[in-house]
Amino acid sequence: MFRSGRFVADHIEPTTDAQRQPNGIDLTLDAVFQQVDSGRIGRDDKTVGGREELRPKMEGEDDKDGVYHLSRGGYIVRYGETVSIPEGHIGFIYPRSSLMRNCCMLNTAVWDAGYEGKGEGLLEVHHEIELEVGARIAQIVLAEAGHEGIYDGSYQGENL
Repeated sequence: MFRSGRFVADHIEPTTDAQRQPNGIDLTLDAVFQQVDSGRIGRDDKTVGGREELRPKMEGEDDKDGVYHLSRGGYIVRYGETVSIPEGHIGFIYPRSSLMRNCCMLNTAVWDAGYEGKGEGLLEVHHEIELEVGARIAQIVLAEAGHEGIYDGSYQGENL
């Protein structure tokens, strides 16, 4: 069973009332990266390729006014909120429909019970788009799930 937006809000920081949806919480854009080096995924290890943080175009001197002008391609986006997946739950992140309506797609992985951090997703841009820092780009939902143990992988505490 999926939990209510109110329940999800208790496990995401910071949030505003505008981010709370009936069944989840909207996540905002914090930063955009482009991968510049090859990665490797082996049977027993992994290497994430090097990244370069893109700079948003500034309207003034305030970073919160920044707008990313993204052309076609793949980008890594970092969310602005810290997510804490509670025991007995699993997290799923979906793109906001505004992204899809603008020819963009957001891909993510399963978020296991016990994970805590500022996660990332793969943004596929199929037509040029402008994204403002702080814009709501995704929605996280939590579902009850049985599990053995909690997440203790290499991404625990990422971007904190």
